[in-house]
Amino acid sequence: MSAKDVETAVTGVNPDAVIEGDTCCTVDGSRKSHHSDKVKDNLVSRLNRIEGQIRGVKGMIEKDTYCDDVLNQIAAIQSALNSVGKVLLEGHMRSCVVERLEQGDKEVIDELLKTVSKLMK
Repeated sequence: MSAKDVETAVTGVNPDAVIEGDTCCTVDGSRKSHHSDKVKDNLVSRLNRIEGQIRGVKGMIEKDTYCDDVLNQIAAIQSALNSVGKVLLEGHMRSCVVERLEQGDKEVIDELLKTVSKLMK
């Protein structure tokens, strides 16, 4: 079973599902994200499941669960977090980055490259 299959089985959410409806804007000089209610609900649901998985791993360690079983759960958590990041990155690129490029803001490319570098560590 792949990490994506495990995540789908554990979270009930397809990690490859594309979520649309995000926009970004500048308010009072600070950038803000404005996700649709559907996107927010999806991301919060995923993060709540991840939070539960982390509590489960903590319990496994407290109960001296076999290391391989704990490591498999950690791999599922990492996959789930990567999936959340992927959804946010895709929405960011399709809205915020495009909007800023259309406004002539080329600095967004350097910002995006730094962010992708951090995500790929």
